[in-house]
Amino acid sequence: MKRAAVLGVLMTLVVSGCQAPERPSTMELPAAAVDNAVAKLTGIAEDLMNSSGIPGMAVAVVHEGKTIYAKGFGVKDIREDDTLDNRVNRDTVFQVASLSKSLSASVVARRVGAGSIDWDTPLVSKLPDFALADPAVTAMVTVGDMFAHRSGLPDHAGDLLEDLGYDRGYVLSKLRELPLDGFRTSYAYTNFGLTAAAEAVAAAAGKSWEQLADDVLYEPLGMTSTSSRFTDYENRSNRAVGHLRIDNRYEPRLQRDADPQSPAGGVSSSVADLAHWLTMILAEGGSEALLPAVTPQIVSRRPTEPAMRAGFYGYGFNVGTTSAARTQLSHSGAFELGAAANFVVLPSADVGIVALTNATPSGVPETLTAEFADLVQFGEVREDWRGLYRDAFADLDAPVGSLVGKTPPTSPAPAPPLPELAGTYANDYWGPATVTERDGKLTLSLGPNAEPWPLTHWDGNVFTFGFLSENAPPGTISKASFNGDTLELEYFDAEGKGTFTR
Repeated sequence: MKRAAVLGVLMTLVVSGCQAPERPSTMELPAAAVDNAVAKLTGIAEDLMNSSGIPGMAVAVVHEGKTIYAKGFGVKDIREDDTLDNRVNRDTVFQVASLSKSLSASVVARRVGAGSIDWDTPLVSKLPDFALADPAVTAMVTVGDMFAHRSGLPDHAGDLLEDLGYDRGYVLSKLRELPLDGFRTSYAYTNFGLTAAAEAVAAAAGKSWEQLADDVLYEPLGMTSTSSRFTDYENRSNRAVGHLRIDNRYEPRLQRDADPQSPAGGVSSSVADLAHWLTMILAEGGSEALLPAVTPQIVSRRPTEPAMRAGFYGYGFNVGTTSAARTQLSHSGAFELGAAANFVVLPSADVGIVALTNATPSGVPETLTAEFADLVQFGEVREDWRGLYRDAFADLDAPVGSLVGKTPPTSPAPAPPLPELAGTYANDYWGPATVTERDGKLTLSLGPNAEPWPLTHWDGNVFTFGFLSENAPPGTISKASFNGDTLELEYFDAEGKGTFTR
């Protein structure tokens, strides 16, 4: 419900002399609902492992202040033998990707509760050099705005800069060059907008974000295997390796280092640790500091038909209502390079579940938590969650580019003389692109990682290049079009910034 509608209902109750109920009415839970759902969980997990082929998964459930289920399935690394040391267990550490946002919101709530900052604190009051394209928005945008994805920044603003190897400071400095949508009236999911807010909170505390998360959340909750630093994840002996899906097979290729956007996607943890956190969410969700994070702040998904329920986002949490009229808190995490995670909390049932996997996202953790939530609420699975999530994730790792699937011309126009195309092409946003000619072949280098991409002639002044990154799935192809002293890179033309000038 919108805030105005809620206030209207409360005013009616006050005027009529009635008291508002402590909680909205919901369907009664089936007898022994949680215990019966947990009893079916291992079978669900094993079935999903077999049908999906993912290497490994871990699952935990909390209820009434205790961890009542925690178990691992599959292996940490398919390159290793299926030995006990390679088996996933409750303490195996996974990258949790965007599930980090909910953890980071919990860190901020702790600081809000301590009185050192507020959800309504403007970023520039703690980060004087921070700016967005509109000076008025720069002055007004708050920690909460960024955690609710309502700043007006474009969807996933800055992510491709991270893929190129730019650090956190560089990416945050470039957000000011991106066009803005409606401030506080539009929803667009961003990693670096939230990261900017986290940096403001850390600045107010006088320490790094990573240390702040340790000090106020992980250590107090006894989350000894949880960290916001990639090096800590790399150094864990009990660590699940990320697996990329290629031609319906999973294999380790590249390891995702999400340190530049650590508050948004860089946490690693185990289900045993996350169970401590979920228990805290259930216990403290009504606290003055955390409540704004777990209640609606903006519409994130509008209904497409009258019978549908809207989706809402709080501060780092998805907030929704189930078909049983229960509030549901949730978040997913997804790395194309090999991580998928999801948690679901039903506060009125005092239950939470988390599932972590080490493979390209395919909807497995979401399916498991959704079926579990149905079992808790109804005693049976009411929806075809497997089909729904399979369809939803079907195109997630589809290759990008207008030439994907197309056949090169049989008689292409000749390319310009290759030495004439070589040189450095400048771009204020992406940085310089270097085209090098050697032995009759061209390569393109861009960004701090500067891995040379071979340029393959397509037709006339158009070449192509392919590469693999978090946002460029296997098979991605980009055009590189030369025109005198300009170079157009199709893949990097987001927000019209794909023109480089020599």
